[in-house]
Formats: sequence, structure tokens, C-alpha cells
Amino acid sequence: MILVTGVNGFVGHKIMEMCKDTVASPSLRNAAQEDIQRIVEESNADVIIHTAAISDIGVCQANPDASYFANVQIPVYLAKASKDRKVICFSSDQVYSGCNEEGPYSEDTVKPGNIYAEHKLEMEQRVLEILPDAVMLRAEWMYDYYLQRPNYLMNILHAKESVSFSSRQFRGITYLKEVAENMEKVITLPGGSYNFGSETTKSIYEITREFIELLGKKLYLEDAPARHNLWMNCEKARKYGVEFHNVTDGLKRCAEDYNLHREVPKRTMDASTISLK
Repeated sequence: MILVTGVNGFVGHKIMEMCKDTVASPSLRNAAQEDIQRIVEESNADVIIHTAAISDIGVCQANPDASYFANVQIPVYLAKASKDRKVICFSSDQVYSGCNEEGPYSEDTVKPGNIYAEHKLEMEQRVLEILPDAVMLRAEWMYDYYLQRPNYLMNILHAKESVSFSSRQFRGITYLKEVAENMEKVITLPGGSYNFGSETTKSIYEITREFIELLGKKLYLEDAPARHNLWMNCEKARKYGVEFHNVTDGLKRCAEDYNLHREVPKRTMDASTISLK
């Protein structure tokens, strides 16, 4: 049995939808150690997938105490309650947000650049101290056709005239369906931290330009100012059979799954080829 936290969230709802033998955890908001101990014991789960978090970087920056409780203390409580159980926690590619190197980053090169990232890295370290067999997934920006929460896909689909991404930023983005599909293999991973998601050699600008063409949307693609790379090398997890499509092929798969294809325009809709004036 798998106990899933954060089941009303973006990741948790998809895991509940796609994975077998799951049970939903009640909300852990403001939970104490004894509350979490009871939830774990009553679940009869032998695996716990922890997706609950405050993941909005701006909210965490403005409310560091709330971020610390949700993103560090709750996972620590969960680890203490989960002896002899496999614990999987979702961390973030933001742990690389302060790195000076260009990337792609391997797991041993970390430098948080914001409070959310600091808390996610501390969460990894403290949970692994308690449960060395736990698995920390440094997840990328994920997308899916999901109306209840903005994400890369929905931002593109809902855009009316323009979108903005940088040709000088490299980062992976991952189809949420493939995250859920990989959970069975994730459960078997040895303890530690893993980069987790789709890989790419293209900038987020190039990725978006190709995706706009695939969808056939008439959007102006603006080249935004450079942002920090969040570009991961996922070889460590791949050695254990955790496989994702590359970013471009993942987006194509998503478009096929949801029948999002349209007639492709003859020319790429970017700043060099189209003006809205």
C-alpha cells in the first residue's frame, strides 16, 4: 500500500489517478508529530510518497516560517513516523538556483538561490539523516492538461497574444504523466537524492518555439532576459531504469495524448519572424 500526501495538489492528484494500491493522506497542514504518526500507522502503507509542500517561491520568500514548517518540519515528522517504510519526497531543481556553473548539474553540485530552495535542500538532508533509504526527487517544472493549476502547458494554451522565455536559460520541463509512470521504479531506488525529469540540450526559448509550431498557435514569442539555468543531468536515476522522454518528445507525447495538435503554420512565430503591430 502507498500513502500519498498532497493529493489535492498537482503531483499528488496524478499519482492517485495513475498508480495502483494508493491511499490518500488527510491534509498535513499544521499537523503535529503525533498526528502524522497516527496517519502513517492507520494507513498500513509500506511506501509513502510525500508531495505536499508550499512550492510557490514568492510565497516562501514572503513567509519563511510557513515555508520552513511545510517544506522541512512536516517531512521530518513524516520521516520520524515512517520507520521500516520506504519514503519518497519530492524536492526541486531549485536547489541548483544559485550555482555558478552553467550546467547540466549533477546531484553533488548544489547551491540554493532562494528560501524555498534552501528549505528543500535542508529537507533532503534531514530526512536522509533519519532514513538513509529514503529517496529525494529533485523534480523539474512539471506540466499537464490540468485546469486547476497554472503550469507550462496551460500557460501556452491560454496565452492570447504572446509568451516570454529566455534563449539564455536552459532547464528541463517534465510531463506529469511520466512522473506518475515512473513511481514503480522510483520505489526501488537506493536511498539518496536524484535529479528527476526530462533532459534537454535546448534553451527554454527553443523548446517553446518548437511547441508553439507543433500546436499551430499564433503567438508572439519574446526572448526574455537571461535567467538562471536549472539544467539537470539525470543519469543517476536513469541507471536504475527511471526513464523520461527528452523535453521535446515529452511535449509531443502530451499533445498527442490530449489531441492538442493543430495545423502547423508555415513559419516559426518568434521575434525574428512576426510582429503584432
